[in-house]
Amino acid sequence: MKGIFKNKPRTPADVVRQTRELLAYVDSGGGGGTEAREAKREEKVEELYRNLRELKSILYGDSESEPVAEACAQLTQEFFREDTLRLVIHCLPKLKLEARKDATQIVANLQRQQVQSRLIASDYLEANFDLLDTLVAGYDDTEMALHYGAMLRECIRHQSVARYVLESEHVKKFFDYIQLPNFDIAADAAATFKELLTRHKSTVAEFLTKNYDWFFADYNSNLLQSSNYITRRQAIKLLGDILLDRSNSAVMMRYVSSMDNLMILMNLLRESSKSIQMEAFHVFKLFVANQNKPPGIISILVANRSKLLRLFADFKFDKEDEQFEADKAQVVREISALEPHDRT
Repeated sequence: MKGIFKNKPRTPADVVRQTRELLAYVDSGGGGGTEAREAKREEKVEELYRNLRELKSILYGDSESEPVAEACAQLTQEFFREDTLRLVIHCLPKLKLEARKDATQIVANLQRQQVQSRLIASDYLEANFDLLDTLVAGYDDTEMALHYGAMLRECIRHQSVARYVLESEHVKKFFDYIQLPNFDIAADAAATFKELLTRHKSTVAEFLTKNYDWFFADYNSNLLQSSNYITRRQAIKLLGDILLDRSNSAVMMRYVSSMDNLMILMNLLRESSKSIQMEAFHVFKLFVANQNKPPGIISILVANRSKLLRLFADFKFDKEDEQFEADKAQVVREISALEPHDRT
């Protein structure tokens, strides 16, 4: 009789439900105390790790098979039907490293999974924005920063989530996170900051327009004028990406009308680093190309004309770049043609 009643294979939804129960057990601090209870806890935790590996395998496939769309949809629907994501985020510090990596990859993948043509992860996060608070604050925890950072970057693929982070006080924290002494965490925070400021064009343009004064004051003082070379290099590159994006044309015009901004850019042009010089040039040329330069901008360019022309004469890069040479020639022509009486 033994072989007649076989265990029915678990569906993806079953795996999610069991994972949720195990996460709740771990989150509540189940086990502990007697030796028997501790053994039971270890057994449950190992079961949780197996389940996380199985969920990852369903979503990503394995060496023998590709992921199946129907299985992924079932898994996604059950995952967001209840607070599984909240449990994953809260329990993550209690898991071993490999399980943390698995959980991070699961959460990342689920942000892209559609159920009946809807990204239901976005709907869930809109109703649970407080989870974003936890993910951003993860950068304060050396052990958890890279896991929470990877989750956060995938979550801000959703425009509503990116808007929430931008409009919250959290965005100001990135100016500190980008300069953390731990290189890996600082680089991860910089990648998230870039994603926030480049992915969703209309949201970014609205944010920068509304928050122009404090944002660029902090950006200039904390990042562009940082004592850290890597911070300056990343910041000038990102500034160019922001200002050269057509969606931000009004912000760009405001930025290139500021004498303080021009002085910062001119200092960056004098950096010994070729990569910083090159990125600074891409922003500097916007000041020069502006056909409605304020009198103060013209005065600074005229007063520094001979220094700038000497600098550009020596401006050489290892790699030939026709576009750069054409831009440089145009900038030189524009500066040479400026006259002090243009101030009137």
